[in-house]
Amino acid sequence: MKKKIIILGSPGVGKGTYTRLLSKEFGLPHISTGDMFREHLKKKTELGKKAKKIVNEGGLVPDEIVSEMVKHRLAQEDCNNGWLLDGYPRNINQAETLQSFTKVDSVLRFVADKKVIIDRLSGRRVCKKCGATYHVRNVPPKSEGICDKCGGDIYQRKDDKPEFIKTRLKIYKKQTAPLISFYQKRDLITDVNVNSEYEKRYEVLEWIKEKFKD
Repeated sequence: MKKKIIILGSPGVGKGTYTRLLSKEFGLPHISTGDMFREHLKKKTELGKKAKKIVNEGGLVPDEIVSEMVKHRLAQEDCNNGWLLDGYPRNINQAETLQSFTKVDSVLRFVADKKVIIDRLSGRRVCKKCGATYHVRNVPPKSEGICDKCGGDIYQRKDDKPEFIKTRLKIYKKQTAPLISFYQKRDLITDVNVNSEYEKRYEVLEWIKEKFKD
């Protein structure tokens, strides 16, 4: 199996769900930039302090700091047999930096039709109290508008409304197009069609396992 895998996918394709399933199935750590930032901030590392200072001043954390966090994370023992990298790289500079300190075996790109993505995201609902997520069709709460876990109110986030989703998809496409081209030229991308309904996600997982078996 190709073990050092970058995960790509626009909002609404279910990238996080599939990556968690793959992590469990393949026994590989799911590494996300969000988790890394939180860990560095929590432990008050030098990188965490630098990132916090920049964010507090209203700036964007530069590629150098993000890449250093990734390099530090991939050097840990649980990554010896491979990893699933989610949220990095986000641009060509980061992709080239990643290549300078590790090999990438493959890039899994989860893709779905625009209509499917809008339907999924616009149907998402979130608990105001505990943050639990639901979907009006795929994963509805037992009682409409009430969270199963804490009894809090469930609402639709502003960025899950169709007009905002369309804007998010345009931005994603513009930002990732050069990155996709970068990995296509190196024959590393495998597209995974995730237009299927939620309950068929395990069929998608089986397809990936077959594609990546030794």
